[in-house]
Amino acid sequence: MNVLHLSAVKTWGGGEHHIENLCYELKHKHPEHKNLILCVKDSVFHQRLQETDLNYSTGTLAIKIDIRYALKIGFLCRKHKIDLIHIHDPSAIQLAIIADKIFNLPPFVFSKKTSFPIKQRKKTLFKYNYPKIKKILCVSNETMRVAEKGIRDHSKLITVYDGTHIPKSSLTPYELRNKFNLSKEHFVIGNIANHIRAKHLDTLIDIADELVNRRKIKELIFVQIGMFTDRTENLKRRVEALNLEDHVHFLGYLKDAPNFIPQFDLSLMTSQSEGLPHFIYESMYFKVPVVSTDVGGIREVIVNGKNGYLSPKHNAVSLGENILKLKADPVMREKFAQLSYERLMDGFTTEVMAEQTYKVYKEIMDELPK
Repeated sequence: MNVLHLSAVKTWGGGEHHIENLCYELKHKHPEHKNLILCVKDSVFHQRLQETDLNYSTGTLAIKIDIRYALKIGFLCRKHKIDLIHIHDPSAIQLAIIADKIFNLPPFVFSKKTSFPIKQRKKTLFKYNYPKIKKILCVSNETMRVAEKGIRDHSKLITVYDGTHIPKSSLTPYELRNKFNLSKEHFVIGNIANHIRAKHLDTLIDIADELVNRRKIKELIFVQIGMFTDRTENLKRRVEALNLEDHVHFLGYLKDAPNFIPQFDLSLMTSQSEGLPHFIYESMYFKVPVVSTDVGGIREVIVNGKNGYLSPKHNAVSLGENILKLKADPVMREKFAQLSYERLMDGFTTEVMAEQTYKVYKEIMDELPK
């Protein structure tokens, strides 16, 4: 079986991490089958793939619908005798459909990695219900529930949880406490997320304002790691206007960002929309307790009050209260972290995800006419 994985994303995020982890696991568990990744030329994903032993190719994507990228899909399918195409983002669906009209491609699998609803527009519904999409792999039950409103054939929907790849080390180029000259009294609250609307990093600043400025808890340090975007300057200006420069640090994109998680005292997620973020899984692996908004599929791995704390989105006061509860109770932090680790290892690793995905691949291939 030869599988082509499509990515039309130019940045680096959870979706690209999922592709990398999936192909890594499949390469080592099922080496008899071949996986080829098509990514955008000169993208961050392309740069990262250059440092791996994964098979990949690149395509030009100067505009959202670039015919050159669609043609590359078709050429790769012919050259490598592709049996199945795994599409990993919505933009790549449209490009695959264009390529299919020209080349008559093999069947598709699509991974839906967010809980954004499918827009009820004719073109969008056509794309998501394209007959060559045989299965839609949803990253959480909540993602599947939301997708049902836009998918006519619900039998195509299946939940395949993502997970974390067990790292070989947690080495980082520097120690956060050394970089910011922090004492043992400082409490480090970490967040890993790109500066996009879904992550709602304004909530992180609101929490810092509530706890540091209003409640005068000066030992709190918020460390935020993730790719800068056109939203970044407004976030930085808010931090400056609130005199939080000594308490909120935006570090930008860092290679192997999850390796910093063991240096956090607590992981904070402030998203207003999610599928199920890698940062949650990675924090569970490194035994760092989680405080998060209750959005998307997060409650499917973090049970409020059992192995973490959840709050409504945009509610800085509630999130802040949960941070303070864990800050004041190191025994509870240790309990939450241990329970999360056990829950992760029981069923939320990339090894489990890859085996479930491989099973779907086989089912689709077995149903094809002989």
